[in-house]
Amino acid sequence: MRPGLWQLAIVLVIFVVLFGAKKIPELARSIGKAKGEFKKGLKEGESSDEKSE
Repeated sequence: MRPGLWQLAIVLVIFVVLFGAKKIPELARSIGKAKGEFKKGLKEGESSDEKSE
């Protein structure tokens, strides 16, 4: 079951009220950096597994 447009709008409004409009870009940027670091760590882990075999 997918959320409707009104449900997404309500969640977005609550998100803005809780974090403030100025904090949202900073939060999104930090999430993006964390995602990139996670992917980088996965690739490094895979390459070290291949070397040890």
